[in-house]
Amino acid sequence: MNKVVPAIEEAIDGIKDGDMLIVGGFGLCGIPEKLILGLRQTGVKELTVVSNNCGVDDWGLGLLLENKQLKKMVASYVGENKLFEQQFLSGEFEVELVPQGTLAERIRSGGAGIPAFYTATGVGTAIAENKEHKVFNGRTYLLEQSIVGDFALVKAWKADPYGNLVYRKTARNFNPLAARAGKITIAEVEELVGVGELDPDQIHTPGIYVQKVFVGKSYEKRIERLTTSNDEEGRDESWEENAI
Repeated sequence: MNKVVPAIEEAIDGIKDGDMLIVGGFGLCGIPEKLILGLRQTGVKELTVVSNNCGVDDWGLGLLLENKQLKKMVASYVGENKLFEQQFLSGEFEVELVPQGTLAERIRSGGAGIPAFYTATGVGTAIAENKEHKVFNGRTYLLEQSIVGDFALVKAWKADPYGNLVYRKTARNFNPLAARAGKITIAEVEELVGVGELDPDQIHTPGIYVQKVFVGKSYEKRIERLTTSNDEEGRDESWEENAI
C-alpha cells in the first residue's frame, strides 16, 4: 500500500481543534518542521501537544505557541522559549512537566498498548501529587498513565512507499516512540526510496505504524544554540549553521 501523499495539506488533513498530537524531536533536532509549518497555516487550535520541549520562540513548536494554537503542552523542558513562559504565567495555556525518562516511557507504553506503569521517579515531589502510590520490595513507586495521541508527527531521514522509516543519528530521539503512539502517524521524510531498497535490519519504524508519508524539501535544520570555541592555536571552531 502506497502511503505517500503529494501535498502537506493532504498529510495533515484530519487534524482538528482539540486533538492531542505527539511530536517527535529533541530541541530543534529531528523535528517535523514542514508539518509544523503546515499546521500553523491551517489555524487549527486548542491542541494538546506532547513533545520533549516546545521549540524556540520563532521555530519548531514555538510557531504554534506564537499563533496561540496550543491549549496544553506536555513536556520535559521549556527553558529556551520566553513566549512559553509568558503565556503560561498569564494563564493562556496549561503545562504538564514530566521527567524526561518518564515522558519517554509514557509514550513508549502507549504505543505498546500498556495503559499505565509504576516508576520511582518523582516520588516525594510535586510530580507525585494526586497519583496512586504503591510499595514494591520496600520502595515506593507512583503510577503514571501512558499516552496515546490522536496523531503523531515524526521526522525521518528515509522512507519507502510502505512507510518503513529510517532516522539519522541523534535525529532519531523521540521519533520512534512517537510514531508508535499515534492513532494516526504522519511521517515527514527527507528522502523517498523504492520498495526493497531499505535494509530490513536497519529499519527503525516499521510501516505498520505509519499511515501517511510526506517528502519535504529545503530543510533549515536550525541549531538551538550556536556554540563556538577556540583551540590552543587560536583557530576558531564552530558548529555548522545547519544541523545534520
